[in-house]
Amino acid sequence: MPRLLLAAAAVALLAPAGRADPTYWTDVRPILRKHCTVCHAERKLAEPDVSAGLALDKPDLIRAGGKKGTVPVVVPGQPDKSLLVTLLTTKDKKRAMPLDADPLAAADVATLRRWVELGMPEGTRPKDTEAVASIPTVAVRKLPVTFATKAVLPKDAKQPGPIDFTLPVGPLPPVAAVAFSPDGKLLATGSYGRVTVWELAKAAPAKVLTNVLGAVNDLRFSPDGKLLAVSGGQPSARGDLRLFATADWSLVAALGGHLDTVSAAAWSADGKRLVSASFDKTVRLWDVADVRAPKVRHTFTGHSDFVYAVAFAPGGEWYATASKDRTSRLVDAATGKSLFTLSGNADEVLAVAVKADGTQVFTSGLESAVKVWDAKTAEKLKQGAGPTGGTHELAADGKLVAAAGADGTVRVFADAAVLKVLNGGSPVFAVAIDPSGKRVAAGSADGLVRLWDAAEGRLLATLWGGADGWVAFTPEGHVSAADGLAARASWRAGGRPLTEAKWLAPLAAPAEVARAARGGKVDGPAFPK
Repeated sequence: MPRLLLAAAAVALLAPAGRADPTYWTDVRPILRKHCTVCHAERKLAEPDVSAGLALDKPDLIRAGGKKGTVPVVVPGQPDKSLLVTLLTTKDKKRAMPLDADPLAAADVATLRRWVELGMPEGTRPKDTEAVASIPTVAVRKLPVTFATKAVLPKDAKQPGPIDFTLPVGPLPPVAAVAFSPDGKLLATGSYGRVTVWELAKAAPAKVLTNVLGAVNDLRFSPDGKLLAVSGGQPSARGDLRLFATADWSLVAALGGHLDTVSAAAWSADGKRLVSASFDKTVRLWDVADVRAPKVRHTFTGHSDFVYAVAFAPGGEWYATASKDRTSRLVDAATGKSLFTLSGNADEVLAVAVKADGTQVFTSGLESAVKVWDAKTAEKLKQGAGPTGGTHELAADGKLVAAAGADGTVRVFADAAVLKVLNGGSPVFAVAIDPSGKRVAAGSADGLVRLWDAAEGRLLATLWGGADGWVAFTPEGHVSAADGLAARASWRAGGRPLTEAKWLAPLAAPAEVARAARGGKVDGPAFPK
């Protein structure tokens, strides 16, 4: 305790001389918003795994303390007895705040300390916060989003043209991550602050996870399907890598340490190790054999800029990386030493994948071309024409490679030759191939997830899930939706309102949507004659 008090006293001496006494609205709020309220916010109180039951985004919530007031966070006038101050200077890494991030600047700590010492004065609330404070009393207006199908009414309906429907659920956040479970029965999709796990046998969500920190950049099921790794975090502040048990979707581990957002993760084939890439320019190899006590085996620091992607060799002896520094590396998993550098790229390398037999490494990025490298010699074997504008992610299995394109396409390759070009509608950020190699899933900037038949290039189904519910539909016009959401839809045929029940009823076909999501073929809706 004396060491802690000396450290706090030293920090206090660094407070700027001649400055006005700090207040919440002028001095404290900006510090907390930058470093703390991404987790400790009122909107996160219902998710104790993230907030620990503490909110710091309003003065009254700070005074209330954590866990419904049972834990005092601030003792006005006594900074040395206030956790808000002492946890910023403690030497105990397990308790130090911000968690798994760089310590606050000494001047910021001094400001918080002085503010508590003065009794937590609020000062004058800025006008912009007064406007924000009034928003919750006003209904939030949702933007209409139109979902298109190819279904056409019979000629006797005298309303030609394709059928579409509109829901008041926008704007839709981009989908930046998709992953199939090892048995192909689940599809996890990630957007900002949300992971939706779809049960493909029903084409409906099995679980929605919101206890994640900020953006969701990557999703990976463990080889045995018992865990789901969720990568993300707060840019320029901290990374977030969480492991959820798929049996009950409980959070079993939070792997901290990255000082910037975690961009990607990959499992070893035995499920005992997990490798994570981050914008903090590092790659970490985790021992997760005991998932309740994960350990860092090594930290690779060979890249000079953001590390965007990572992929494990099937044997687990090495892993491959992709970086903004225009290189990809093959790294020895046992030692953390670089084995090869895949260089000669003209631009940032955004994506990397490893062939299922471990013989080849695939890379791509802003340079667009998909390059194929020999994993044993680092020799470039060949390259294929990638998506225009660049490749955001690569997925590979034993035969196919899929590239998520900035041009709104997914390109499916075999031996560097393009087999299919799938239209994703808007820039595609994420792509996955199911374990059977029969389906391809992609997440796009338009907020939708699309499922295709890999061999035929046929669109199977389109999925969307958000705070307002979910909807899944086929291009043929079959629709399935959350209870109550379909009733809010506005239907049209050929651009004209469609309201007659005899035409609308055949469109509601959850069983047909589920059949399509599993990869089956479906006919159009059976309209009455």
